[in-house]
Amino acid sequence: MEEDKPLQKVAEAFKELSNGLNQFPEGEEACLEVAAFSNACSLLSPLIRCLGGVFLFAEIDYVAKVNDLVEASKSISVLPLMIDDDVRSDRVHKAGSHTRNLLRVNRTLHLIKVFFEQVMSSEGNSLKDPASKAYSQVFSPYHGWAVRKDVTAGVYDALPTKSEMLNKLNEDETSSRIQMQSIISSAAQVSEHIDQLFISRGLGTDW
Repeated sequence: MEEDKPLQKVAEAFKELSNGLNQFPEGEEACLEVAAFSNACSLLSPLIRCLGGVFLFAEIDYVAKVNDLVEASKSISVLPLMIDDDVRSDRVHKAGSHTRNLLRVNRTLHLIKVFFEQVMSSEGNSLKDPASKAYSQVFSPYHGWAVRKDVTAGVYDALPTKSEMLNKLNEDETSSRIQMQSIISSAAQVSEHIDQLFISRGLGTDW
């Protein structure tokens, strides 16, 4: 039986999203399909789960929001239309809105991107520093002191080592770097595109 390779699946899915964005002419707003985006994001869940610590904290909330986007994809074709529908209905900032959930999912995507950047630039077998830096850069500004304290404790208590993570993902050092670099590149393009959808509509992303 072929080994399950969640890291490779994520890399391939986000590469497809990135390629889709590149098909749109310059100056034209790209339209990512809600179904394709939510499917790619759902593939991140096993990866987040295997890391534990701060990522487990994120995964609990992340899964519910991705599931909401999956449901939205049954009636809404592309992300810009989904956001515009919430804008027209004046529910963008309301808890549970598709647009609010999209913002939170995109933030987790950015967390993973930064984490992989830190893993690739660090030496040794510990993931504590990469995870701590990723959390501090991406999630910490939106959390209160008590939450930051709990999450930071979780980073050190529950994180696997790098070798343990790679073993869970059925990757070795060489293959994992290839997949991580692919995810960093593709996820950055997708995440920046989603940020621009918010910014171009005057919604901002710091909420």
